[in-house]
Amino acid sequence: MAQFAAESQRAAAAAPTIANPGPLGLCAFALTTFVLSCFNAGLFPAGGQNIVVGLALFYGGFAQILAGMWEFRTGNTFGATAFTSYGAFWISFAAIFIPGTGILDALVKANAVGPAVGLYLLGWTIFTGLMFFGTLRINMALVVVFALLFLAFLALTIGALAGSAAFNVLGGWLGIITALAAWYTALAGIKTPFVLPVGPRS
Repeated sequence: MAQFAAESQRAAAAAPTIANPGPLGLCAFALTTFVLSCFNAGLFPAGGQNIVVGLALFYGGFAQILAGMWEFRTGNTFGATAFTSYGAFWISFAAIFIPGTGILDALVKANAVGPAVGLYLLGWTIFTGLMFFGTLRINMALVVVFALLFLAFLALTIGALAGSAAFNVLGGWLGIITALAAWYTALAGIKTPFVLPVGPRS
């Protein structure tokens, strides 16, 4: 019996500890969203938006996909689906603006930037709406993040399809608020001297 107990203790000690990848995914999403949204909201002069390409590839994209893969390891289907999908969103978004892909040039030549980007954003608006329903049984912090993100995507979709600068600006401000809510939710998942309420739903 003593030998069995000792072996069990060694096995428990050798078992890998899986950290919570949620804060990483949320921070990667929040920072990239914040930077791009500041340009969309008109807080910085137009022309500097390409600074987001590096963020979209490596932090919002690659780091968030890693968080999604680690969420699979923890058994969190929602987190895995959300982080992997939005990580892929940021990489695909960056690809549009990388000259070597030729995507943006082809759209400009076809005079189809607005409709094409609008359709692209519409797809992500629908996906975000579906993911919003998944948050209803998790916590209120995520409910707020995904509700704001849905509204931001919706405003940007309308702005692209209708060619409305006002909706683009609105989408930018909603994106900024979304990023702040995501940072709050991320901080709530990190060990700090204080506890941030997230309003558990289940």
